[in-house]
Amino acid sequence: MTARRDPSEIAGSPLLRRRTVLAAGAALPVLAAAATPAAAATAVVVEPSNVQQTILGFGGMNHTVWISDLTAAQRETAFGNGTNQLGFTVLRIPVHEDRNNWSREVATARRASELGAKVMASPWNPPASMTESFSGGKRLKYGSYGAYAQHLNDFTAFMKNNGVDLYGISVQNEPDYAHDWTAWTAAEIVRFLRENAGSLTTRVIAPESFQYRKSMSDPILNDPAALANVDIIGAHLYGTSFADLPYPLFQQKGGGKELWMTEVYYPNSTDSADLWPQALDVGEHIHRALVDGRFQTYVWWYIRRSYGPMREDGQISKRGACMAHFAKWVRPGYSRITATANPQANVYISAYKSGSRIVIVAINKNTAAADLSFTVRDTGSATAPTWLTNASANLARYNDVTLSNGAFNAQLPARSIRTIVVN
Repeated sequence: MTARRDPSEIAGSPLLRRRTVLAAGAALPVLAAAATPAAAATAVVVEPSNVQQTILGFGGMNHTVWISDLTAAQRETAFGNGTNQLGFTVLRIPVHEDRNNWSREVATARRASELGAKVMASPWNPPASMTESFSGGKRLKYGSYGAYAQHLNDFTAFMKNNGVDLYGISVQNEPDYAHDWTAWTAAEIVRFLRENAGSLTTRVIAPESFQYRKSMSDPILNDPAALANVDIIGAHLYGTSFADLPYPLFQQKGGGKELWMTEVYYPNSTDSADLWPQALDVGEHIHRALVDGRFQTYVWWYIRRSYGPMREDGQISKRGACMAHFAKWVRPGYSRITATANPQANVYISAYKSGSRIVIVAINKNTAAADLSFTVRDTGSATAPTWLTNASANLARYNDVTLSNGAFNAQLPARSIRTIVVN
């Protein structure tokens, strides 16, 4: 792993440097070359009866020790779902090792919760009194596992007393990339889950590997006692290749558990989030996380950052608009349904449903328009509104499409993302 953290990303923090270069084995996306227009529209089939995973939400991180808190207006932009709002439904916050900092996370977490978002929490370090140095850095003392579980429960109780019911709490943020925080081996996480996680008072998340390394999560899935005490398999996707997104062992042994992508920025933290068409890479990344990886959530790193979904001025960025094409219309509890995922080169289709409503998110990374012929099985006739983001528009209302016996034609403009809502 040659990735390095960028100190300039976090004002005032010597503790954390995020990745400026993804893992060497994961190629950065390349924008598509000009495509030859198809002679006829390419077929896309959407099958509402073929249900895949339940979607639980989209969102991002707020960390008030490393950067300033979201303002009241920015909370509305992040977690509201009106015009010029992102529609986020997941907030991730830190479990600070210093309890004096816990109150700093309350205001945003409480407002996000009031707006219907799930709030999850991840610790970077236990209290210093519980840790020790070893050859690999810093670790939780084996004799402090019980005290650490109580520390996590104390944070859960503190947030509840301040109006926030945590949806879940993680054992450790990125235990396998712990240059600046606490390291855990897979065996240590399994031990904590077996012996201590049963006492935790909210859902338990593990292991939050920085690169979705299955060597961190396989031991959990293969240990019935540890698995019984975890509710959510959490993962980060820094440098994770698309080929490594599927997880057959989770499909085999993870029944009743949730699969969350709990942190990423993509494709980098160096470019402006408004750089187009690079921002379309975010749309493709979400598509692949949900379709190939079957994740139920997609959670960005900092919500407000120059490379994030919200710019420093509080406005939605191009990357944010690509996230919002999912977040605003694919709401918690929707089910992903089967659709022709890659009907043309550099064209990506995913579909979701709730009751009779069907949401289709279509991405075209080509330099030419893509003409598609959709068939939505077991659907009648309707007029469906659509929204578009491209070089000149953000989440703009676009041409309606008309379904006749579930069939319609739609053109995806060059380098665009379009959401279609069929009621």
